[in-house]
Formats: sequence, structure tokens, C-alpha cells
Amino acid sequence: MYFTLSRRGLFRAAAALIPAIELDAWQETSPDAKYSSEVNVVNVLATVREKDGKIVSNLTKDDFTIQEDGRPETIKYFAQQFDSPLTLGLLVDTSGSERRNIEAERRASYKFFDQVLRENKDKAFLIHFDRQIELLQDLTSSRTQLDKALDDLTADQGRPSYSSGGGGGRGGGGTALYDAVFLACDEELKKQQGRKAIILFSDGEDNASKESLSSAIESAQRADTMVYSVRFYDAGSSGFNPGFGGGRGRRGGGFPPPAQTSNRRDGKAVMQRISEETGGEYFEVNGGMTLEKIYARIEDELRNQYNLGYTSDQTGAGYRKITVTAKGKGLVVQARQGYYAR
Repeated sequence: MYFTLSRRGLFRAAAALIPAIELDAWQETSPDAKYSSEVNVVNVLATVREKDGKIVSNLTKDDFTIQEDGRPETIKYFAQQFDSPLTLGLLVDTSGSERRNIEAERRASYKFFDQVLRENKDKAFLIHFDRQIELLQDLTSSRTQLDKALDDLTADQGRPSYSSGGGGGRGGGGTALYDAVFLACDEELKKQQGRKAIILFSDGEDNASKESLSSAIESAQRADTMVYSVRFYDAGSSGFNPGFGGGRGRRGGGFPPPAQTSNRRDGKAVMQRISEETGGEYFEVNGGMTLEKIYARIEDELRNQYNLGYTSDQTGAGYRKITVTAKGKGLVVQARQGYYAR
């Protein structure tokens, strides 16, 4: 199974078998934890909120419980991640269904990097996808380089290239969302250590991938990566604005209304599932939830996480389900739902 990518795509052809994940470990209660390869140690990043959505950042190890496949585990490692480095991937849908949203996605991406990325500490890369997947900027801590890559975001206008499979063809439209997530995790994020997250901009529709939704999610789980999904769709109002008004330079001005893209429930369900199973969160851009609010929430989560670790006593390879809970009335824990052991 191979992917033929665009002129600047730096991804290698993806093999059918994914190497097993090397799970991370860290020193107990250390905020500056150093990661090492310990295959029997499972790490879980968790965000805790009250019912009203307020972040809870003052919990201790004893406030959490973890179960693996229904069996209670002892938390041996614990760290609060308020300021540790982040590795971020921004995946932007540039397919035909998103054509009228490209400028909004570009401006949103400028804003995201301005708000979240700390130069010389955090790293990010940029991918755009339609029927092909293109790496516009490899991992860097330079916002200047990322902004230059964002300048190159354009909608699919039938540019001649081979599709990654499925419904798109040479000279035709298509969206390879699953392939984009798979390759971002398998080629970029799997080899990185520490905290990792993807911000995915799309309407959730896929008609051109070789990979399935399940394999895309598996690749994120194997790469220990959270996926935050931001869905652009038809808000049903010509006056819709994602939430950024005036500003400096190209970031100034209002956004054009979103494209009249499909608002089918399957696109929403796809993005919800990706985020839920990887420990991220799903958002919709609409009149009540602006991009500004979405970014603030994502940034809040990324800066207020708990790192929990335990030593699994199970043997053998395969998927193992994880359940994390926090003591306290009404507390909601957001964490990945499982991992793949060797």
C-alpha cells in the first residue's frame, strides 16, 4: 500500500504494518519529566473539567483512578503539565467542499500559531489535504516559517497529481482526511517524544482515502497523539463570522461566510470519534462557538494537563482499553480511550 504525494510532500510511502509504539515514562511528580522508552509503562494525558467547563488544575495523584480492560491499575507516575513543550500538527482541509472556507482556515491558522506556539520551545508542522496530502512545512519552532507555509494554502483546483486512492482521481476532486491523519501520525509524530497534538480543520467528509477511519485513529493512538477537531460547516447564515474582526496586516478584517458544504451527520460523527478516542476534543465553528473561543479552550487544555503513568501487568500485543476517572462531584475527565501494546 503506497501513497503518491505532491512535489513537496516529504512523507515516505506508508507501509501496511505500523511499528509498535514505544510508551513513555517519566519521574514521579516532576513537571520537567524526562521521557524514556519503557514498553511496559503506559502514560495517559488527562484534562479535567467541572460540569460548567472550567478547568480543574489542582488535583493530585490520589484524585485519579485508572482501569485497563476493566482492571484497576496503580498510578506510579504523576506530573502536572503546565509548561512542558508541545509538538503540534495543523491539518487543513483544502478540498473542493472547503474551497470558500480556505481564507477563514488560513486566518484561523495564523491566529492559532500566534496564540499557542512558543518559539524555541514548541514545534509545529503544517499539512494540507484534498485528494492528495502535502507537507507544507516540516517541524519548526519558527512562526515566520509557519506563516509562510500558510500563505501557500490554496483550494484544490484540479491540479494534476495522483490521488491517494478512493473517490478522487487525476484531475478530479476528493478528500483524503483519513490518509492525512494516518500519515501525520505515522510519519511525523510517532518519532517525537513528549506531548503531541493535532489540530484538524475539515468538514469531516472523506471520499479519497486508502486508509480507513479506524486505521487513522489507530495511528494517532500508536503515536500517543491527541486530535482536536474543528469542523467548518454551513451555519445557515450569510452573515456568519467565525469570530475575528480587525487586526494587524493580513490577519485583519472579517472572514467570508463559510462554504455551503454538506452538514451530514456522518462528517460530524467522524470528527467526534477521532477526537474522543484519542483524548482530544471536537468543536463546531458556528455563531455561538467562534474560532477565538475554540482556540482559547484548546490552549487552556494544552496548558493544563495531567500526566498519569502506570505499569501494565498484562502481556502480549494488541489494543487495551483505558478508563480514567477523577474523584469529586461532577468532574469530567478527557483522556484517550486506549493504547496498543507490543
